[in-house]
Amino acid sequence: MSRFEFTEKRIRDVFADAGCVGWLHARRIGPGSAAPTACIDVDSDALVVTASVYKLPLMVALCRAFDSGELSPTDTVRVDPATCTLGPTGLSIFQDPVELSVRDLARSMMTVSDNGAADIILRMVGLESVAKVLADLSLSRTRIVGGTDDAHRMLRADMDVHTTREAFESLADSFDERTSAVYDPAFASATTPREMTTLLDAIWTGEAVSHVSTKLVKRVMSEQIWPHRIRSGFPYSGVVVSGKTGTIGAIRNEVAVVEFPGETAVAVAVFTRAARADPLLPVVDQAIGRAAHLAVTELR
Repeated sequence: MSRFEFTEKRIRDVFADAGCVGWLHARRIGPGSAAPTACIDVDSDALVVTASVYKLPLMVALCRAFDSGELSPTDTVRVDPATCTLGPTGLSIFQDPVELSVRDLARSMMTVSDNGAADIILRMVGLESVAKVLADLSLSRTRIVGGTDDAHRMLRADMDVHTTREAFESLADSFDERTSAVYDPAFASATTPREMTTLLDAIWTGEAVSHVSTKLVKRVMSEQIWPHRIRSGFPYSGVVVSGKTGTIGAIRNEVAVVEFPGETAVAVAVFTRAARADPLLPVVDQAIGRAAHLAVTELR
């Protein structure tokens, strides 16, 4: 057994101990670093549900609209929270209408995974623009079929309830045998861990968007507030973890770039599906951080 194979086995054990199925891909950023012999691979070509990780290619599509002049980062948008897609953070929890720039709308989408902000941005750029990003970067297996509001609509229909809150309560109920297509990559927005590290590499090397937009994407990803997944595997001063999480029911994901001072950056994508859909599953969150730590350490 090679060192990489041993590390991959340890990662599988981490997922099993946490009571979840997991998929992972990790690679160094830069030319030639995607060779199979230079990657950590745990079923990385399997189709997986993106959940809010879809906001990363959406961010790239928005930045391309900035680059082309179709949209300006400083254009302002007035938002009524009452009309926003529900979420635990961001605009939908506000009480009063607000006005903010498109750039700050994007910052909220990325740093706190603001569902309302993401759906507003998706309406601005359109699904076709996101699909073009994926095609241009040869992400042929990644498919974004809609925003968070679309996923919530699917969930309400599948669980046969009237409100999104009721749908999530039913999904989290261990005695409720109903399930939803939001868990099925054949129906929901989907990708593979390998394609997400490819996207991260394209962003970090400047292939995806302009130099100015590359700096913006890197900055907002480094400002993500969540420390409980990949970041938990690197609690070290000076290490930059720039990531985007995704969560819906039993699905817990994160893709990120980990940068140690003076070293080549490493892209890592971790996707999981737990045996339970409890709102809080810290053991799975910690497993994501532990798996990322094992993968990145081996590649360093």
